[in-house]
Amino acid sequence: MKIVIQRVSQASVSIDGEIAGAIKQGLLLLVGVGPDDRAEDRAYAVRKIANMRIFSDEAGKMNLSVQDIKGSILSISQFTLFADTKKGNRPAFTGAAQPDMASQFYDDFNQELAQYVPVEKGVFGADMQVQLINDGPVTIILDTKNR
Repeated sequence: MKIVIQRVSQASVSIDGEIAGAIKQGLLLLVGVGPDDRAEDRAYAVRKIANMRIFSDEAGKMNLSVQDIKGSILSISQFTLFADTKKGNRPAFTGAAQPDMASQFYDDFNQELAQYVPVEKGVFGADMQVQLINDGPVTIILDTKNR
């Protein structure tokens, strides 16, 4: 899995002009699933995201997790995180998992994450418009194959 984690003061996702999910303070996740991802990758990502201390405490230090601040997560599927840009000018996406596998994996990821923090999400495979206010900005890339 490749996940872009953005600390946000608010975020939303719309499909055809209708809001599909929205959060206030919390994390926006752009989630890519690879063909070799397994349950261990998902569990690792859930644990890291739920406990990652990237919110400021009263002293201004990044010392609090999304759980600590009672925040939420907006999770968006994003196969383009597996883009291969080595050849030519058009990215290849053959490194991403097949849609049927990726969709189930993404759903399972969101369900597991929802055990720790409220999760809103987009629609897998849809053309989505994402709006966010990146707080900080704080943006972290998590690759479950680099642990």
